[in-house]
Amino acid sequence: MATKEKNTKTQLDATDRKLLKLLQQNAKMTTKQLAHHLNLTVTPVFERIKRLEKTGVIEKYVAIINKEKVGKELVAFCNVSLKEHSHDIIRDFEASISQMTEVLECHHIAGMFDYTLKVITENMETYHHFIYNKLASVNHVGNVQSSFVMREIKSGTEIHLD
Repeated sequence: MATKEKNTKTQLDATDRKLLKLLQQNAKMTTKQLAHHLNLTVTPVFERIKRLEKTGVIEKYVAIINKEKVGKELVAFCNVSLKEHSHDIIRDFEASISQMTEVLECHHIAGMFDYTLKVITENMETYHHFIYNKLASVNHVGNVQSSFVMREIKSGTEIHLD
């Protein structure tokens, strides 16, 4: 996973926070609809959105897909330990993981493991293929421990700004 530069915190006023909440709930709202909810005209809302995009507060817009409807029914959290921890090994591991389409998220963590991966596949057979043919082929992977989601209780993307 690419390392992001440290960004300075962007100052957000109450209107920015309300705007971001609305966009997180439905990014397809038109500027006119957003302006109505914010009791503003279209131009200042448009300018706020452009500023939030330019400063990197808004990184991108995405569609959230129903996993089951597209046949991706197995979600696993995969904890990975590396055998060694040099700069080059860490960089190579992160570059390899970033190329794996099954990996939705990769987090460098503190604790018993070095990384936690959120992996999604069609079923246990395709997960097995991922572990043995992809993850195991990455240099310096030491230990892998998987946990499987039996039922999703809460899943979200909205960051609360209050």
